[in-house]
Amino acid sequence: MLGITKKGDTYLRKLLIQGARALLRVVGRHDDRQSLWVRQLLTRRHKHVVAVALANKLARTIWALLVKGEAFEMAR
Repeated sequence: MLGITKKGDTYLRKLLIQGARALLRVVGRHDDRQSLWVRQLLTRRHKHVVAVALANKLARTIWALLVKGEAFEMAR
């Protein structure tokens, strides 16, 4: 799996990163698996790098849901 690149739709990339930054603001209030992953990453990397990594993870999740035709369910 490669990282999120600047090729492709720049508007979609901006939206994914903005959504990831919004999630970073509330990650401390949640204890689900994704929030734990983000908090561990924040201890090792800068918050902007973590936002791009989270945007990449969101993009891959969205792509998988579209390909499979399934609805998203948050795992607790």
